[in-house]
Amino acid sequence: MINQIYRLVSPRQFEVTYKDVNITSNLVVVRPTHLSICAADQRYYTGTRGEEAMKKKLPMALIHEGVGVVAYDPSGELLSGTKVVMVPNNPIEEDKFVAENYLRSSQFASSGYDGFMQDYVLLNRNRLVVLPDNIDMNIAAFTELVTIATHAISRFEHISIKRRGTFGVWGDGNLGFITSLLLKKIYPKCKVLLFGKTDYKMSNFSFVDEVYDIYDVQANVQIDHGFECVGGRGSSMAINQMIDHIKPEGSMSILGVSEFPVEINTRMVLEKGLIIIGSSRSGVADFEKTVEIYKQYPEVIDYLSILVGNVLKVKSIEEVTAAFDLDLSSSWGKTVMKWGI
Repeated sequence: MINQIYRLVSPRQFEVTYKDVNITSNLVVVRPTHLSICAADQRYYTGTRGEEAMKKKLPMALIHEGVGVVAYDPSGELLSGTKVVMVPNNPIEEDKFVAENYLRSSQFASSGYDGFMQDYVLLNRNRLVVLPDNIDMNIAAFTELVTIATHAISRFEHISIKRRGTFGVWGDGNLGFITSLLLKKIYPKCKVLLFGKTDYKMSNFSFVDEVYDIYDVQANVQIDHGFECVGGRGSSMAINQMIDHIKPEGSMSILGVSEFPVEINTRMVLEKGLIIIGSSRSGVADFEKTVEIYKQYPEVIDYLSILVGNVLKVKSIEEVTAAFDLDLSSSWGKTVMKWGI
């Protein structure tokens, strides 16, 4: 079978390439239906990822957030038409101490390896998680982003002390929204405080207990544990404010990605005996747990619908470019491409 792959060859320029694939192998053939644009994809698209990385990783098909339907499973285990979420992380070794998403040898779609912008994606069966039949695929498209929060909370649960009174989440964007939402569902008896700076974004966090403008937080506000979902140049302020308001021996989960070194107040980290937990990407177990959360708390899907921003039918490379450009101008929510090429 000849598969068409839509690769970024230089900033803002996509080209179609053709690859002969063997559908009689053990790989499951999936037809992507809904693809969600991530900030990491945008860094490649705009050329801001860095000259060295661009030279090393392009040409490459973008997108690592996506869902689709099974077109063909040689084992017959997955029926044609089954809705699935595609796991972008592909480990090639096992380590009983290190999770698959932290192994340096793991292959990650749209980061040095082709992502999901293809006519068909061929994946190992254990890289697919079956979705509920009635799920809104526009929302399911960014399940990978939800798994980032799921993974961070799992690491927090494993590493931190057991005081579970009050959580603080820094960041009023998509990841901050998802992390706050999952914390409220997983720890219903706990308080969740949101720290942000944009009023219209913070107005979407109707489910949290308290909302604070980061420039107007009283000194007596305290949290047991914090989650940083800011990233970029704002990471330093967010982490240091978290250090100021966290109780001794609390944990700080760092989720935001920054291209620059971040300065933090290590003196108070030491004095308070704080735990810093780094979290990046996710593994298949996080996808499975996230889908179970969808089933257990169907209202989570209702809340996540707020994050659906632009939904565009894409049938050409020109329309892909238009979708990426529109996403750049969007200040809230996720841009989803209904994949019809």
